[in-house]
Amino acid sequence: MELKMNKSKKLIRQQLEARLNKFRPLLSISIPHRGWIRAIRDALGMSGRQLADRVGITKQWMSSIEKQELTGAATLTTMRRIGESMDCIFIYCFVPRTSLEQTVRDQATKVAVRRLSQASQTMSLEEQALSKQENKKVLSDMIGKLVDELPSNLWN
Repeated sequence: MELKMNKSKKLIRQQLEARLNKFRPLLSISIPHRGWIRAIRDALGMSGRQLADRVGITKQWMSSIEKQELTGAATLTTMRRIGESMDCIFIYCFVPRTSLEQTVRDQATKVAVRRLSQASQTMSLEEQALSKQENKKVLSDMIGKLVDELPSNLWN
C-alpha cells in the first residue's frame, strides 16, 4: 500500500513537472521597468483613466495598483481583474529553478548526509567506521530511499 502511494507521489510530481515545463521559456522574460499593467496598457494605447473606467475604479486607485504591482503588494484577484479589463489572462505559477525531482533529490541528499554523519560519528567512536566506498554506497541508498518514500519529515 505504501509503495503504491509513493509511486503515486512520484507520478504526480512527474505530471506536474510536465505541465510546469511549458512555463520554463517564461523564465527568460524580465518584468517591464514600469510593470506589466503599465506595459500592456501603453501597448494598447489605453490611458490610466480609461483602464480605471473599464475596471470600475478611480484613476488614483488605478495608479496605486500599478505601484502595488511593482512592489509585489497587488493581490492575485486584482491582477486577474485588471488583466481581464485589458483582454489579457493573468497567469500565476511557480516554475522550479531546476526540477521538482532535483529539488526533492537535493533535500534528500541533505538529510541523508546529516543522518550518515551522525551515524558515522557513533560508529567511529565504536571503531566500526565504514570505508569511503561503503559510505558512498550507504549515502546513495539512503538518498534513493528518501526520494522514493518521501517521508513526512523530509523537509524538517
